[in-house]
Amino acid sequence: MDELDSLPVRVEPMTISDLADVLNIERLAYPSPWSARAYEYELRYNEMAHYFVARTNEATSNGSHNKPFDWLKRMFRPAPTASPPILVGYVGYWLMAGEAHISTIAVHPQFRGRGYGELLLVSTLEDATKRGSHVATLEVRVSNSSAQQLYTKYGFEKVGLRKAYYSDNNEDAFIMTTPPLGAGQYQTKLLRLKAALELRLRERQSSPQLRTA
Repeated sequence: MDELDSLPVRVEPMTISDLADVLNIERLAYPSPWSARAYEYELRYNEMAHYFVARTNEATSNGSHNKPFDWLKRMFRPAPTASPPILVGYVGYWLMAGEAHISTIAVHPQFRGRGYGELLLVSTLEDATKRGSHVATLEVRVSNSSAQQLYTKYGFEKVGLRKAYYSDNNEDAFIMTTPPLGAGQYQTKLLRLKAALELRLRERQSSPQLRTA
């Protein structure tokens, strides 16, 4: 993940001090959010668990448009002081018997569509590969077509169905799994997709009005 330091977003390990922000996103993203105690257990005691967060200095997108003479106002406006990075998303997976099971992934609603969720997924696949995982797998709601498109983009295939998997509405879940992570063909695909993502994120940095998938 160090090679992504020049991007407007950084992925790094989750810590206990991140939990307030994580739980805020959790409540916004999921109808049945995990508790603080569940995350504390994962971070402190579950040796199979690996969690990461995404931070950015990018501002929220408020849909505002440039007004006449905005450029002139900016010339005389004092330079903004640096603000601490904002936690905008997180991901977690369990490494069990050579399989990386992605247990959760979420991005704050105000920061969706900027490529942050995709970056979290890429970082997870890279970390799992470094730790010796053979494949990555996850469950996804059958109605969540946008997430399925992202996972398919990264080689996940539907290999099964869990009936009534989600307790909030008894919705089914597709089981999706990657090809072997260490295979040369998959690593070439991952590097190509990562390079394209980095380019889009850098374009966002130079042109904040751009939207990414």
